[in-house]
Amino acid sequence: MYNSYLPKKLNIKKVAICIGIVLMIILAILVGKKLGIHQFSYQYVQAVQEQANVLEQEKQIAKEEEQKRIEEEKKKQMLTQEQIASVEGIYHAEQKRVFLTFDDGPSQSVTPFILDLLNKENIKATFFVLGNRVEKQPEIVKREYEEGHYVANHGYSHVYSSIYASPQAVLDEYTKTNEIIKNAIGNSEYNSKVFRFPGGSSGGYYDAIKTQAKELLKQNGIAYLDWNALSQDAAGAKTKEELIQNTIQTIGSKNSVVILMHDAADKILTYEVLPTIIQYLRENGYTFMNLYDIL
Repeated sequence: MYNSYLPKKLNIKKVAICIGIVLMIILAILVGKKLGIHQFSYQYVQAVQEQANVLEQEKQIAKEEEQKRIEEEKKKQMLTQEQIASVEGIYHAEQKRVFLTFDDGPSQSVTPFILDLLNKENIKATFFVLGNRVEKQPEIVKREYEEGHYVANHGYSHVYSSIYASPQAVLDEYTKTNEIIKNAIGNSEYNSKVFRFPGGSSGGYYDAIKTQAKELLKQNGIAYLDWNALSQDAAGAKTKEELIQNTIQTIGSKNSVVILMHDAADKILTYEVLPTIIQYLRENGYTFMNLYDIL
């Protein structure tokens, strides 16, 4: 009679199955959450990596664009092959023309007097300046530039063993002087573009270096210019008569004349004979030009 009130005997097997199912559900929930976290982490890492790749690509594109801008700017500063050829062919012309060129300046004792005279005569010349002297007299070079004369490049040192140490040394002196000229005239975009080798572009102990340097300059869009007439004011002539005679004699019957003179501190005679040389050139039908006229 007592046994009739007891619960039915539990089915142990069914209970075990139920418990197992519950545990599996719980495990599934936990595993699902864990998998979800891992999936989120993977997606996050992937997104970060993709963003990094995009930034790297943008950085590379910006770098390439900047390099392209620099190259384009450099090309603007370089002479074209046609312009270089124009400088190389300066000694040939059908009409009479003359280029007055002055080396080794500027100097306070000579250059301003030459500029005053050229201004009075309405003549534009070409000045091949030395970097180390531009540093000392920047205001004179600025005046040359502002008055329409062509400021060309004669290197920095004029020390042969230094400038002709290698072809690259020639280019380095050109580049250094070019930066000094920019600062002097207040124009960061100015490029002298034309170089005159101290002592001339050929011959002498450094002839092989000069030959290589000429090619290097050309590769960088830089022309070089010598002369085909001179007063010999830096080669031994000591009197006005000698300077004038040397100039007239070396001009000869040439149609296109590039006259080498100097405006260094000890060349006051060059200034003093310049009126006579100008008069002679005018009387013989020459038109005065500078490098702006052919570039």
